[in-house]
Amino acid sequence: MLPALLLVAGAFYDYFTPAEFSAAPLFTAAPLVAAPLYSRRGTILTGVACVLVVLLLHSRLGILLHIDAFTELVTVTTVVALAVLINALVRRGDEQLASQRAIAEAAQRAVLPDPPERIGTFTIAARYEAAQRDASIGGDLYAVQDSPYGVRLVVGDVRGKGMGAVAAVAVVIGAFREAAEQEATLEAVAGRLDRALAREGSRREGLDAFEGFTTAVLAELPHGDGVVRIVNRGHPPPLLLCSDGTVRPLPAREPALPLGMGELGAWPDRAEQTRFPGGATLLLYTDGLCEARDRHGEFYDPAASLEGRVFPDPAGLIATLAQEVHRHTGDGTTDDMAMLAVRRHAR
Repeated sequence: MLPALLLVAGAFYDYFTPAEFSAAPLFTAAPLVAAPLYSRRGTILTGVACVLVVLLLHSRLGILLHIDAFTELVTVTTVVALAVLINALVRRGDEQLASQRAIAEAAQRAVLPDPPERIGTFTIAARYEAAQRDASIGGDLYAVQDSPYGVRLVVGDVRGKGMGAVAAVAVVIGAFREAAEQEATLEAVAGRLDRALAREGSRREGLDAFEGFTTAVLAELPHGDGVVRIVNRGHPPPLLLCSDGTVRPLPAREPALPLGMGELGAWPDRAEQTRFPGGATLLLYTDGLCEARDRHGEFYDPAASLEGRVFPDPAGLIATLAQEVHRHTGDGTTDDMAMLAVRRHAR
């Protein structure tokens, strides 16, 4: 409505003030404001309306042939032409931006595809939110793979930002999907990811060649047993949400180095097994959730927030967590956030 208001204000100003006062700034502002907001047709119509109003006012006031009135008309006409040009440039930029966003979304779907909503007796939901505005992907990752050994999951956080982190995400997910199908144990899957990141690090230069690593938690959900097996590589512990609202953190009993840091120390991974009863939900997440700060510097605590609450499905759980984090930080998140939730249904 702003261009129309400027036009009306200019008309009133020109009509009710002496002839030496000019509303040219208002008449020139209207098409310039319309240029980035309106379509090409709307911008042209706004400009034509400004020129016609100026002509009508000058004719009504009997100053149509005065030099000042002629100068005002030429000024408004010139600005209208510039506004149409600006509108064309803005439209071209919008088209390029839309194309780039479509490519980015396609890349995200290729690297981080949405997991299937249902695998056997499991219901699955995932969510990724990049801290950078308008970004579709960053350094966090998740993946779900059905295998002969059960449903296997990974959630991780790559050190670093930018395209280097995205490249490492692609390496980890690609290696995970292959290893999850081929390796008989979750420990062997973690070993494959470790070696894949080591190979990737050898091809990098600078700091990333020495400090490239990924924190990750891997989980295995056998189809026939009510258990979950977990290998944690320096990542925030998963949460087990029971059907009665009880929340159980599942921290690693033996700390382990993140993936890609095998040169600093090597010892065999040991998967830790715990009960995963029907109706319970397993929540895996990155530190963008548990390290989200409010304006006082207080961290968001997902375990405390979820205690005593029951959610209809994993998608509802993840949506609620995302809303609460945004409310906790005042929409000022500074880190990427990935969440993956799986519910085991009773047979």
